[in-house]
Amino acid sequence: MKNNYSDKYPLFVESRRRERQESSFPAKKKAFGQHFLRKQSVVDHMIAKVEVTPQTSVLEIGCGDGFLTQAVLAQTPCKQLWSYEIDPEWAAVVQKKITDSRLTIKQQDILTIDMHELVAHKPWVILANLPYQITFPILFLIQKHKDLFTEGVVMVQEEVAQKVVASSGRGYGPTSLVLQRHFTWELLEKIEPAAFEPAPKIYSRLLYFKPVHNLARIKNEDKFWAFIRSCFKHPRQTLRNNLKSLYRAHMEKIPSEILNLRAQQMTFEHFLSLWTEICSSEE
Repeated sequence: MKNNYSDKYPLFVESRRRERQESSFPAKKKAFGQHFLRKQSVVDHMIAKVEVTPQTSVLEIGCGDGFLTQAVLAQTPCKQLWSYEIDPEWAAVVQKKITDSRLTIKQQDILTIDMHELVAHKPWVILANLPYQITFPILFLIQKHKDLFTEGVVMVQEEVAQKVVASSGRGYGPTSLVLQRHFTWELLEKIEPAAFEPAPKIYSRLLYFKPVHNLARIKNEDKFWAFIRSCFKHPRQTLRNNLKSLYRAHMEKIPSEILNLRAQQMTFEHFLSLWTEICSSEE
């Protein structure tokens, strides 16, 4: 009599098959924030959002087991794909599994690389599932070298995505303002923990970005950002309380209705106007 066990319990059989297959793979390491994506539609969404031509280089941060890597190579005509992977064991797995000549795996920490090595291969698009614990350092690295990139989609923690796009209230702060000055951002798909293996305890979010060039000049910009940090020093306090120790001499020229606001109630344009007033009073 024919054994039809696999017909009756296909999900169980598939699960056991994958367990046997993956038992020979390296362990996923918490230290590197390794949660591997397993939902194909998410990858398809990431790739469909950006424009990749035969002249485009694609940068991936953390190839994991190559789930996104394979999709990029299969679905785009990219000139090349550079994948930076800090874990030598998983880098070796993907190098063995994928033979496409366009793929270069760099066994290196993305935060330690010389970004100038990318200059000769512009333009770049970023497609990456960012490790949660170093998301902001990576975003600021991209910001520092934004002229290399045309656009990108990154997967980040839901709370991080909301902080990046915030324009007021909880989570809104200097980080939001800096990143919004240098990029336009768009919230895309929210991703449930079950889409990953192992499943994290939080939701994730796809976040699209495009660099903003030809920025309006800010007088004494380094001091401006120090001023912004002062405004948010104690988010629940008013600007009057946050600024009085460093900017007391300028307080009388600032309207009381502004000083009585909290920083989280102010837009970038409001901060810029206030800064212009402070600079003019110093001349």
